[in-house]
Amino acid sequence: MDMEKHPGPAPASSEGCLVAAVRMPVRIVALVVVVPVRLVWDALVTAGRFLCAKALVPLGRGVGLLLYWVLVWPLVQLARGLAFLGRVLVVVPLAWLYARVLAPVGRALAVVLAWVGRALFVWPWVRLWRHVLVPMGRGVGRLFRQFAAGVAALGRILLVVPAVWLYARVLTPLGHAIALLVTGIGSGIGWLAAALYRYLLTPLGRGALAFVRWILVLPALALWRWVLLPVGRALGVLLREIGEALGVAWRVAGYVSLAVGRFLGILLRRILVEPVRWVYRSVLTPVGHVVRDRLWRPAARVVRETLGAVRATVRQVRADVRRALFGPGRPPEPLVTEVREPEDAQGRTLGSSTAVSTGSSATALTKTAFIKD
Repeated sequence: MDMEKHPGPAPASSEGCLVAAVRMPVRIVALVVVVPVRLVWDALVTAGRFLCAKALVPLGRGVGLLLYWVLVWPLVQLARGLAFLGRVLVVVPLAWLYARVLAPVGRALAVVLAWVGRALFVWPWVRLWRHVLVPMGRGVGRLFRQFAAGVAALGRILLVVPAVWLYARVLTPLGHAIALLVTGIGSGIGWLAAALYRYLLTPLGRGALAFVRWILVLPALALWRWVLLPVGRALGVLLREIGEALGVAWRVAGYVSLAVGRFLGILLRRILVEPVRWVYRSVLTPVGHVVRDRLWRPAARVVRETLGAVRATVRQVRADVRRALFGPGRPPEPLVTEVREPEDAQGRTLGSSTAVSTGSSATALTKTAFIKD
């Protein structure tokens, strides 16, 4: 979002005749050129969106799924199988070997080597350090301290005292004299430089500046003020008007493209969609219902009955052929189970005191049911 406040267009009273003469032809030409371009652009955008949504995206998803199931999934399963095989055949045996064999052997070797190292290296060096090197070092340190004290006293007498006397009596007066001499020379050079700047360099610089001003600056200023600035202003007005005309033409072309699209949509719906919908609702649907109710369902019923009769005939023929080839088979023995119920079981009906005899009838019904099963 543009948060800056752009200045609005200048009022009509402040515009010159050049702006009024350029604006209308430029806008007309821009409108004539831009409207077809905008129509073609909108058509291409709509076609591209439809193609991308209806063809490219499903095709890409299908190709992605195909590549996944053809390449990625087998490779993943192969990698998992190899990883499991490597773990079972390599990692687990190596871990067991390290934990059960190498680690205990390494700890035992470390303990043995530690004791051997202490016996062979540490304890002799400790004895040598404690009973030989430490007393020897203490004696050498005392001797070195005495020698250093003597050397320091000798150096003080032979070097420090003469150097202090030389600095105080010779170098300090000589340095004061050299400083005074350098100060005088510096003052003279500074006065000479000031005089040279005031009486020679300043007039030369002013003359050079005046020469450059009259030869270069004033002609360049006149060229900028009277030639380049008016030409730039005219070009700026022309470019601004062309840009505004293109913007107006692009917006107008958008409105025209929207209206053309809506008109084509309405025309397509009136010419194609609504007649097809009317034909489907008013003609095809009743005809389909009639065909379904009067033709398809009776035909299906007839076909089902025919197929049932054919199946029954085939079963009968197959049974006749089997009977002719192998003879009549022995009928299966009926499965009868003993029903342990009293012969004279009686029951009462609800709402009355009369008894209903159910003994023999219940037994007969049960035997009949088992025989049928």
